[in-house]
Amino acid sequence: MKINTTRFGELEVDKKDIITFEEGILGFENLRDFFVVDPGDQTLILWLQSCESGETAFPIIEPKIFKADYTISLLPSELNSLSLENLSNASVYAILTIPQDVTTMSANLKAPVIINNATKKARQIVLQDSKLEVKHPMYADLKKSIVSYHSDDSVRTRVSQTQPTVIAQAETTDTATPNTHKENLQEL
Repeated sequence: MKINTTRFGELEVDKKDIITFEEGILGFENLRDFFVVDPGDQTLILWLQSCESGETAFPIIEPKIFKADYTISLLPSELNSLSLENLSNASVYAILTIPQDVTTMSANLKAPVIINNATKKARQIVLQDSKLEVKHPMYADLKKSIVSYHSDDSVRTRVSQTQPTVIAQAETTDTATPNTHKENLQEL
C-alpha cells in the first residue's frame, strides 16, 4: 500500500511491516497503524510513521545504542497484552524529543515502545521504575555511540533511493526537526 507522508514523500509499505498499537501512542490514541522508516543517515535514529496521518511520525531509537545498561521489566499482564512470554522476540525503542538545539535532545526511557517482532503488535508502556526519565539527556552519549556503533543493516528492509518504502532511505524534511539537525547529527 502507498502512504503519503510529509517527511518522506510517498512510501510503499508492505502490509507485513505494519505495526499495530491497539491503544495508540500516548497523546495519539486515535492512531493505531504505524511502520518504521530508516532515513538512511548516520544518526541511528529511525522514524515511527503513522499510516493514518502522513504528518505524524515520531523519531525513535534503540535505547541500548546510547545507554548500554538500559533494561526494562514488564509485568506479566503487559507481556500478555503483546502476546509475549519475554522480551527476546521484541524490539524496544525510546521516543525522542529533538528541539531546535539538537544538543539538548532527549529520550523517553520511562515509556518505551515495545514491538512484538512476530505479530507486529505494539504498545507504549509507562514503566514503574522511578529511576527512568521521561526526558533523559542523551546527545553526548549518542555522539559517542555513533563513532563506535556497528549495525547489521542487512536485517532491515531497504529499497533503492528511487522507490522508498518501509525502513526506506528518505530525506528528512521535518519542520520540527529541520535538515540542520540531520546535518548536525551527521557531523557527530
